[in-house]
Amino acid sequence: MTARPVPLCGAIDLGGTKIEARLFGPGMETLELRRRPTPISDFDSFVAGLSEQISWLMDSAGNPGLPVGIGIPGLIDKATGECFASNVPVSGRRLGAALAEVFGRDFPIANDCMALALSETNGGAGDGFEQVIGLVLGTGVGAGLCFNGRIPERLSGLVLEIGHVGMPARVLEKYGLPLWPCGCGNTGCMERYMAGSGFERLSEFLIGTRLDGRETVSRATTGDADAQLIYDAWIDLAAECLLTLQLTLDADCIVLGGGASQIPGLLERLDTALASRQLGTLKPPALRIAQHGDSSGARGMGLMALKSVR
Repeated sequence: MTARPVPLCGAIDLGGTKIEARLFGPGMETLELRRRPTPISDFDSFVAGLSEQISWLMDSAGNPGLPVGIGIPGLIDKATGECFASNVPVSGRRLGAALAEVFGRDFPIANDCMALALSETNGGAGDGFEQVIGLVLGTGVGAGLCFNGRIPERLSGLVLEIGHVGMPARVLEKYGLPLWPCGCGNTGCMERYMAGSGFERLSEFLIGTRLDGRETVSRATTGDADAQLIYDAWIDLAAECLLTLQLTLDADCIVLGGGASQIPGLLERLDTALASRQLGTLKPPALRIAQHGDSSGARGMGLMALKSVR
């Protein structure tokens, strides 16, 4: 009988809809996986749900000192430990301190997009590139950055909050789209048009029927004119996001993660749309799909947790 690999580390990937816990083995392969709905009513319920997942990892590993990294969809002020997020109830609260009260030890906590970038630059789709952006297209939209395989120091813990940059007026005007309000308190944020619910929001506005991304793409490939309009609009919006990242950071690779990254033929559509927007003879960045799929963010936090104990 083959012995089970010894668990090496654990990781939590937090989202607006689920708390995912993964236990990793020596080769950073997933040994165990458990997902639970994210409690979003208040901070205490959120911490309780998160703590339950961390305890499950430790129990599954048989190691109360298991290195565990936690990726959150938001910001962590490195000076105060206070968090800010629009999809989970942690804004203005010190999540790290709350978990330390429960477990009596600290856990590395970082933005989930930074974790994706770290993962994909170390044994993933970003291997061989010097500057890699990890762009998550999921419940929200955000990005992380790695230089030569490492996460750079940031002044205030700020990451590439591209989801809360305003969508350019030129593309909104093209489709007659309004400035939709965002959970961050502003209007017209890229996240409102490109996140997982973006397809539904676009379809309801453009054709009066609410379609999700899967149904939109499926109908578009069969020649449905309404679905093609929605998909074309979403591609244009996403290309503006990619262009903004290129013009501000000039990375040589952008790795796409999150649910929307799994759309068939997405890279080809985005490559074409981004190339049409280039300034002069600028070379667009290479576009890639996350090699480690929906486990990549957790994998990055696992790598971070291992580094914290070495």
